[in-house]
Amino acid sequence: MTLSEEALTRLADIVALQPTKNGELQQRWELDSGSEVHQYLESELKDYYYRNEDSLICATPEAGELVRAEGLVESTGEDDAVEVPPIQADVIAVIAGPDEQTQSVVSVLHALEDAGHDYAVEDVRSALHSLVDKGIVERVRKTVPTFRLAVAREDLTVAELE
Repeated sequence: MTLSEEALTRLADIVALQPTKNGELQQRWELDSGSEVHQYLESELKDYYYRNEDSLICATPEAGELVRAEGLVESTGEDDAVEVPPIQADVIAVIAGPDEQTQSVVSVLHALEDAGHDYAVEDVRSALHSLVDKGIVERVRKTVPTFRLAVAREDLTVAELE
């Protein structure tokens, strides 16, 4: 997806302000309503943002890389930090890396069990899909969906939400 100059600038705002609210972006972008912000996000930046568990707007790791590569924001070493619930942090710790063979939901569940965690399969599936939405995990479609990290584990800073 190729972004316009305006979209890149606005994406840089999200990276710099994250986590942020519609109202903050509305003011910064001089729009008339939070609804306009939402419409812009969905039409122009859908692949580059997500809403965290508190419904705040956050940039995906890919968005951070993109605006840093364009020189629109400086790297502070924390730009790739992502706050996730404990189950998602545990999944990140055990799931296959970007260059490894993908894993099914059940395989991730077993890896979590081997690491001493006890989660229901539905919770693991939900965590994987949330991490896909955040751009941290990629879904590879086979007979059953399989997953692996979309970014190198060492390039990711994970903070568990309380």
